[in-house]
Amino acid sequence: MKKLKGFSAIALIIGIAVVVLIAIGAYAVIDGNNKATNFNDYDFYSVIEPTKDNGEIGDHVKGNADAPVLIFEYADYQCPGCASINTRVNRVVEQLDGKLAIVYRSFLLSYHQNGTAAASAAEAAGLQGYWKEYADKLFAEQSEWEYADTAERTEYFNKYFEEVTDGKGDLDKFNADIASDAVSKKISFDMGIGKRIDVGGTPAFYVDGQLINWGGEGSVTVNGKTISWDSARSGDDFIKLIKDIVAAKTTE
Repeated sequence: MKKLKGFSAIALIIGIAVVVLIAIGAYAVIDGNNKATNFNDYDFYSVIEPTKDNGEIGDHVKGNADAPVLIFEYADYQCPGCASINTRVNRVVEQLDGKLAIVYRSFLLSYHQNGTAAASAAEAAGLQGYWKEYADKLFAEQSEWEYADTAERTEYFNKYFEEVTDGKGDLDKFNADIASDAVSKKISFDMGIGKRIDVGGTPAFYVDGQLINWGGEGSVTVNGKTISWDSARSGDDFIKLIKDIVAAKTTE
């Protein structure tokens, strides 16, 4: 069988067909999936477990889900700001060593041509236990795939899956799961929450129901303490801000 950069031509064709199906009516599917969901049943500021409404795919958590501080991130894998802050997010979770968990939810921006396909690929990788590794890979290699055409994107996504699983993942299952109802429901569910809390852009971070507007002037009040900032913040400033919030929430 002819190989195309390490993948069979048949696998590539199947993958292309999958992402084309994802692209067609993606946002109509999102709205349709949520019509039967009663979002009043859910606490948006706690870790949501697998349910029928999210395709039996629960929240993705960086860090300890039982950490005393939960911060909720809404992001799009094709968002440049989300990619640039991702390494800082990983770093601050590691540095705070069990005190902080970041709960990740997808919030797709309509003008990102490959955002839906990327989110679907991340969820599919997650079904085999590789969500964080794959998400980190998508952000790290964003410039490679963000404006790729369908064939190129499929090849990249398959390559990333092989890399993060060290060749141990099931590539056929990965491609099938990308187009599954479960993955579609999970992305739709995340989007439904984001719309209900009025997420205005990405990345968006929330603590105790308050937006951490780290890109400009803002403030949050946690544990009776108000933390304010008055200028645009770099990624390193973001780490300091998160540490300040965690310190305030964990100090009597």
